[in-house]
Amino acid sequence: MAVHHGRGFACINYPIGMNLGGDPSQALVHSTPDGKFMVTLSSIDLGQGMKSVTRQIASETLGVPVEDVYVDTADSDTGPHCMGSFASRGTHRVGNAVIRAATEARQQLLEAAAEELEVSAADLDTDGAGNIHVKGAPGRSITVADTAIAAQFKQGRTLSGRGIFLIPPSEADPDTGEMTPVSCFAHAALVVDLEVDDETGVVEVKEINSAYEVGRALNPKLVEQQLIGGAWMGVSHALYETTEPYYPDREHGPQDFNHYLMPGPAEVVTHNIAVLERPAEDAPYGGKGPGEMCANPVLPAIANAVYNAVGVRCDTLPITPEKILRGLRENGGAKPQGRR
Repeated sequence: MAVHHGRGFACINYPIGMNLGGDPSQALVHSTPDGKFMVTLSSIDLGQGMKSVTRQIASETLGVPVEDVYVDTADSDTGPHCMGSFASRGTHRVGNAVIRAATEARQQLLEAAAEELEVSAADLDTDGAGNIHVKGAPGRSITVADTAIAAQFKQGRTLSGRGIFLIPPSEADPDTGEMTPVSCFAHAALVVDLEVDDETGVVEVKEINSAYEVGRALNPKLVEQQLIGGAWMGVSHALYETTEPYYPDREHGPQDFNHYLMPGPAEVVTHNIAVLERPAEDAPYGGKGPGEMCANPVLPAIANAVYNAVGVRCDTLPITPEKILRGLRENGGAKPQGRR
């Protein structure tokens, strides 16, 4: 009996969003009387950091400090329409809608400041620190807060904007029916090193190395955290999680997370990540977002690594010790595949 080392590789091209009905998302941006800005969405943050990213996008577009921007994802009944938080579409679709809404609100902001400074709005610019100044004459300026107060209580003006992003419909080739259902793709390549015990069938992941192309990483730390967390979601799907064979009957299944089988902190291993930035032309500031792509390549990479280690090809998930032992028995023992 022995422990066998295996290495598995997988790569993916992952579509961002979809093209059904244009895959629209909307956003609203408005200023409070004290010069803060609220971004209103129906795009729910599921933990992927969309609130942080859309806050950054709005701040950059408005030209105001990020700490002066707030994002509200109250609910889909009271907020502007969104197709949903799925298909890795949040950063791309919602971010583009936020840019459009913030651009309109910024124009209103500059026009209100122009009225106070008695200049043309085209002659004004923001400094990103909460001030609006005349181009070439930074001494002539007004704060965003004072502009908001003047607009609200003196000019009777709202500083607000509306935005929607819609994917143009893809024409189908009349001869082949071929079409493009999405606007852009993200890409990933991942290598998993693991060990398989041919006596117990237990798999232990030892190291993960990956490269992800995400457009532009608008928030590098959030991207890194999502890639690491998503990879361990993939490990969990590949080796642990299942409701079978009793689903939907729960009589013999786990009732809560105290009994549901999944990896814990002790199973987390080194994950070396290379984030490749290739800004997408139609993405908000070039960012596509990693989304579901974080977990997807891990599953086939682990399956390939198990095959590389002991010669057992598992085509159903999770890859449990029982399945590996059954495969070893059918193969007449471990048959390591070696490495190229």
